[in-house]
Amino acid sequence: MADTGTRRRLGALAGAGISAAALPGITLEGDRTDAVLAVVIAGMAIAVLTQLVHIGPSAPVPAPALLAFGAAGFVQDSLIWWLLSWLGEEIGMMRVEGFGTILLAGLITRVSILALSLVAPSPATAD
Repeated sequence: MADTGTRRRLGALAGAGISAAALPGITLEGDRTDAVLAVVIAGMAIAVLTQLVHIGPSAPVPAPALLAFGAAGFVQDSLIWWLLSWLGEEIGMMRVEGFGTILLAGLITRVSILALSLVAPSPATAD
């Protein structure tokens, strides 16, 4: 089970990095090291909050339930990006402009978390 949490954290960090790089509505303040630090802080915040409020099945579930978990996770990640947009402006590290950018960042983050959870080897297959 600890491996699943590691994959979720890596997916959150990857999602934050992809969102910051791909979306034009996310601007990182400062020079290159400050921008990398802002992405790492955003990824860590997403990872910690998704660990505290874990949305997902603990056993195999049918497709409709999996879609419901995915939708709930998308809402969770979008709310985290909304929080990051406010905090980023308060501390001067990151600026997220527009609700559409927040929704796209939440979608990218959730897809990266799910992709890493599916692609990375699980403890059952490692034995």
